[in-house]
Amino acid sequence: LPRLILSLPFQKSMKWGEVTIRFARPIHWLLALLGGEVIPFDVGNVRSGSLTYGHRFMHRGPIPVSDFRSYLEKTREAFVLVDPAERRKEIEAGLVREAASVSGKILPDEDLLNEIDFLVEYPVPLCGSFDPQFLSLPREVIVHSMKEHQRYFPVVNDQGQLLPHFVCVSNIIPRDRKVVVKGNERVLKARLSDAAFFFKEDLKVSLEKRTEQLRTVVFQAKLGTSYEKVMRFRALARSLAQKIDPSLAETVERASLLCKADLVTGMVGEFPKLQGVVGRDYARLQGEKPEVAEAIYEHYLPAFAGDRLPGSPVADVISIADKMDTIVGCFGVGLTPTGTADPFGLRRQVLGIIRIVLEKRYPFSLIQMIEEAGGLLKEKMERPFAEVKGEVLDFFRVRYQNFLLDKGYGFDIIEAAIATSFDELLDAQHRIDALKAAREWKDFESVVIAFKRAMNILKGMPSRRGIDPSSLSETAEKDLYQAFLKAKEKIAKDLEKRNYESALQEMIRMKTPIDDYFDGVMVMVEDEAIRNNRLALLDAIGRLFLRIADFSRLA
Repeated sequence: LPRLILSLPFQKSMKWGEVTIRFARPIHWLLALLGGEVIPFDVGNVRSGSLTYGHRFMHRGPIPVSDFRSYLEKTREAFVLVDPAERRKEIEAGLVREAASVSGKILPDEDLLNEIDFLVEYPVPLCGSFDPQFLSLPREVIVHSMKEHQRYFPVVNDQGQLLPHFVCVSNIIPRDRKVVVKGNERVLKARLSDAAFFFKEDLKVSLEKRTEQLRTVVFQAKLGTSYEKVMRFRALARSLAQKIDPSLAETVERASLLCKADLVTGMVGEFPKLQGVVGRDYARLQGEKPEVAEAIYEHYLPAFAGDRLPGSPVADVISIADKMDTIVGCFGVGLTPTGTADPFGLRRQVLGIIRIVLEKRYPFSLIQMIEEAGGLLKEKMERPFAEVKGEVLDFFRVRYQNFLLDKGYGFDIIEAAIATSFDELLDAQHRIDALKAAREWKDFESVVIAFKRAMNILKGMPSRRGIDPSSLSETAEKDLYQAFLKAKEKIAKDLEKRNYESALQEMIRMKTPIDDYFDGVMVMVEDEAIRNNRLALLDAIGRLFLRIADFSRLA
């Protein structure tokens, strides 16, 4: 038990007194019972026993405990709700009650509710107010000031509009509710007053001028300033836009230029988590196009696993370009993630690119994006770009494999598809989906076996091109050659349309001639010309199959 207690992880721990142990806070007592008997042990200089204590301000003296039921009952009487579910129920009921007192309702926030649940022992929700003039501030600024700094719950009306009220949760029954409420109102007023000042001052300078101020902001010592970064991913984003819709290029350039400008505003300096949000709101107020303003915020998405994606192609390409610049840049100067450290969140950024490309169905080439980003970063590179390019591709490959494994795809199917080509993620996804479907087909397994047999024969041999039809003497090899020619033409059309399931079905139709070939034809004959011609036929069939996947990797 002592080892279990001391193994509990905390972001910060402390030492106290003469003891050498560390814990979140000093340990004053230990309650440990089993079957009504004390379990004897020590943690630091504290001995376990059968006593506990109630609320430190609303109850005095020790509380004897005989079993878990008495523990719950006696601590409740001593103003401590031990059960988190009971505390949460009390908090939720109080929030509803207090918000209703001002004809409003609580703006839902599960994370804040969970946090408050574990911050208090005896929750007492209280409703406060603030000057309605502060409602002229951007909504996110008001909400952030309440939630992040004060752990207050905003109050909204039935239409979801903010009301000039909030609900805080006290950890004590106050002697005078008004005094406690006034204290919380005073703290929030100071926060909102600061925000109002920054808001007023920030709007005096355009976002475009603030972009110039990024010349003095270091993004990373080896990769230069934030202004340099903006110029790099702006060019890459424009290139990506040209590939999907050239009409977006101008909007993409404008949004790229402005999307980091809010980093030098007073508001983001005070509320760093609002980067992007502040830029979007300021862009709207300064007359930028709606799609530009929204992209300023959305280019940061997805910000974490499971987060929503950007909502427009403009934001999509800026998000991809910004992330790719960071990834290639960090690898280029040796800032690669380790098992325990990833300070620039490169794994998260790679997954963000993967999700955007796949879910938005963009036919972008990974190699081209890496090369373009590398070209824009060439003056910053400290390593040979060929090495950087290979490592970045491998980094993407591993993340992509894990991404698909989490979605339930088989490892061998993923490996088979990306072994032949991994450049275009969307194309790889189509081939993986086709293989997954084909695995359920009747004759698919036998075709896989035939492919593996052919590859085993060809292993270690140079690739052979050019089949001489006149040298085909056996009926089985003639039939296979004709089946190959027919399939090749049809498969080429399917591959052009990326209709991989149809291409796989065409390959399966070659099952009988392939089986007959291996049953009736000796490949490794003494006659070199005949042997080479038969190897060339197998090689051609193998290369045709490899345009979809390396079937030898299928289990």
